[in-house]
Amino acid sequence: MEQKKIWLSLAQMTGREIDYVNEAFETNWIAPLGPNVTAFEKSLEDYVFDEDDKTSRIVALNSGTAALHLGLLQLGVKAGDEVVCQSFTFAATANAIMYLGAKPVFIDSETDTWNMNPKLLDEVILSRRLITGKFPKAIVSVNLYGMPAKLDELMAVSRKYGIPLLEDAAESLGSTFKGKNCGTFGTFGVFSFNGNKIITTSGGGALVCSDKKTAEKTLFYATQARDTAPYYQHSEIGYNYRMSNVSAGIGRGQMTGLEDFIAARKNNHRLYAALLRNTYGITVQENPNSDYNSNFWLTCITIDARKFGKTAEEIRLKLEAENIESRPLWKPMHLQPVFANMPYYGTGVSDNLFKTGLCLPSGVGLSETEIKNIVKVILSKDSQNEEIVLGRKYHVPQYQF
Repeated sequence: MEQKKIWLSLAQMTGREIDYVNEAFETNWIAPLGPNVTAFEKSLEDYVFDEDDKTSRIVALNSGTAALHLGLLQLGVKAGDEVVCQSFTFAATANAIMYLGAKPVFIDSETDTWNMNPKLLDEVILSRRLITGKFPKAIVSVNLYGMPAKLDELMAVSRKYGIPLLEDAAESLGSTFKGKNCGTFGTFGVFSFNGNKIITTSGGGALVCSDKKTAEKTLFYATQARDTAPYYQHSEIGYNYRMSNVSAGIGRGQMTGLEDFIAARKNNHRLYAALLRNTYGITVQENPNSDYNSNFWLTCITIDARKFGKTAEEIRLKLEAENIESRPLWKPMHLQPVFANMPYYGTGVSDNLFKTGLCLPSGVGLSETEIKNIVKVILSKDSQNEEIVLGRKYHVPQYQF
């Protein structure tokens, strides 16, 4: 009998979602406005913002990509501008820059968090000023796999040059840096509620805005930029980006389970880390120090093939053969064919992470037994419990599960 599929990151329902979705149908609030949308935004604001923050607002949209687009638009990014962008990320981060006719300038990661290198950022800004005669228009950093970037250092560079920072927190709802929620550091922040994220609205996202006026402008752009008039009048280009009341109903139900979802992901990570701790050649990504509090949306490992005896790709295929989904770390944007001609500044960190890294199944519904079986597959050897590494034999200990 074929083993039940273990997926990388399945959504988990609380049971409350259907109540809010039914409410939308029963009250005929199906359009991209309604009580679920308002309540979902309020629940996000209550969760993300400090109690003394009375000005910041969150606008629910139909994708995280839409949020990135509208954030950059309101930072004044236009055709011909340059935007410094983390290379080690999902394509949506960079695509939104291209939507505006601007050029991404890709920058490498640092080894502590795998996110944008602040020291390199400073150098890149000065380099682009020398080359183009002007500073980049914006900075887009990412909190990859839930791990906060070095946000204090990145914000210091942002302030130094007066270049606004957009924080792509698509994967880091519930993560904190120095006690402050991710998504609230830059001029704008972005969340994603795609099907595999910490919470889901099926598809969806949100833009974190620093004040009510900016949130109102975001809503204006997200609803086709309709002027205040009794007829349809448009003085600016708008977009159909608002979240529907049905999707927001799912989000309301998901918010009731957010803390439990985060706890489950962290528990998954702790178990993986414990089981793999003494494995020669495998490193589990961890919080660098107590300033960082990742939600561990995905538990990620890097593999030194010379030490472990197998590459990340060989492990992925081995897991796949057992009906277990894993995934390579993001292929950096500077290695993508579509961005081949864009500027890139790096030291090889993200290239190496892509080559050696793997995302392990991390869904809320994973059982301890399933995680132990996943690790068992990773550690199992092909013959006689030995591997040839650089011409020498290493004994690989057998773990009891």
